Amino acid sequence: MSSAIVISVIVGLIIILLFVGAPVKPMKFIGQATVKLGIGILFLFFFNVFGGMFGLHIPINLFTAVVSGFLGLFGLASLVAIHLFII
Repeated sequence: MSSAIVISVIVGLIIILLFVGAPVKPMKFIGQATVKLGIGILFLFFFNVFGGMFGLHIPINLFTAVVSGFLGLFGLASLVAIHLFII
């Protein structure tokens, strides 16, 4: 498939969604999950910046971002505890 066909199909789907309307609940859930995942990535980034001074590092991957994003600071604290006491 050429890129022009793929782009035209995507644009067509967007136009159809604009006229018909997207289902509200799934889109709201996907939006909230994306925001929480982004917050989790930011938590991990800033922890790695400040924790690097003390020799602490938590890798930023999908699992750690989901844990710290959905559980918040408690999730980040649990990842730190796992890093300190288990690994």
